Amino acid sequence: MSPSTVSIEARIADELGVRERQVKAAVELLDGGSTVPFIARYRKEATEMLDDAQLRALEERLRYLRELEERRTAILESVRSQGKLDAELEARILAADSKARLEDVYLPYKPKRRTKAQIAREAGLEPLADALLADPGTAPLDAAAGYVDAERGVADAAAALDGARAILTERFGEDADLIGELRERMWRHGSLVARVREGKEQQGAKFADYFDFSEPFTKLPSHRVLAMLRGEKEEVLDLVLEPLGPDEAEQEGPTPYERAIAHRFDIVDRGRPADGWLRDTVRWAWRTRISVHLGIDLRLRLRQSAEDDAVAVFAANLRDLLLAAPAGTRATMGLDPGLRTGVKVAVVDATGKVAATTTIYPHAPVGKWDAALAALGALAREHRV
Repeated sequence: MSPSTVSIEARIADELGVRERQVKAAVELLDGGSTVPFIARYRKEATEMLDDAQLRALEERLRYLRELEERRTAILESVRSQGKLDAELEARILAADSKARLEDVYLPYKPKRRTKAQIAREAGLEPLADALLADPGTAPLDAAAGYVDAERGVADAAAALDGARAILTERFGEDADLIGELRERMWRHGSLVARVREGKEQQGAKFADYFDFSEPFTKLPSHRVLAMLRGEKEEVLDLVLEPLGPDEAEQEGPTPYERAIAHRFDIVDRGRPADGWLRDTVRWAWRTRISVHLGIDLRLRLRQSAEDDAVAVFAANLRDLLLAAPAGTRATMGLDPGLRTGVKVAVVDATGKVAATTTIYPHAPVGKWDAALAALGALAREHRV
């Protein structure tokens, strides 16, 4: 079942491990203007006791999935208006489960400025590109000679081959499955490299730890990523996303990324006339188009991941602070007022550990004032508050 055929509420319920009706209740409250703290504190009955962490995750996923569906609708309309929406493409768009995947599928159909590949197609060079890719036994210059046409801007065989290369480069760079595979490989194996800009050593002394620095994406703590991005913004550091791991960088021949592209399009160097030209086309596609595109994607991913981690660290530190012993090394009792649902009572010991909890009902409609006072007195005596 594709993601778009499952309701947003059902997807979130599955991800959080809760019931769909709980998610629907929370969504209604959020759409009505209620905040997460308000819902967590005062609408527990409606959400069947969803806590603040679950509600925060729910709110974030709700926003993401709604944006995803809005973008999906816009993409379907765009492709439909171009007359290119067939059943297979529609199924792929509907099956996209993330923004990145959706954009990868849409890329070949995304309106763009006239590219070299488009100009080459208009000059009638796509059959040449297809022929060389399908039959590497064809000599490139001989095949290209038949496409020379000065009136269409193809001055000679070399120009025809340049146009064919532009077409294949665009085709390689718009293959959604390939781009998704290369993106994840680059995330697993790549590194963020920082170098100090010439003459900025003294001005940027606070970034000295990153003047000559490299670390894999997957091992970078959030504070380092954010520090290097600040250094770049202040024009002290130059940042480069290195796609190759240390061992891969020392290897000769095609990179793992180039080999993956070649494998995807059945390009194998067997010494045939067009094999060298196709190998160079793969290298050109990787270095001038695909690696640039992935670098932009992963830079955004690094920033988002670092910011999310930084918020999580701040939240954990704040939680520890709030849960510390509130009155120093003394037992303390706290009351959370409530009318219909009662007054919640908690006692923490001298270390801040919860020693006892209860609920009392001194107010209407229950009105057990004396019982409430007795309960508070008993807790105070027992725990020496």
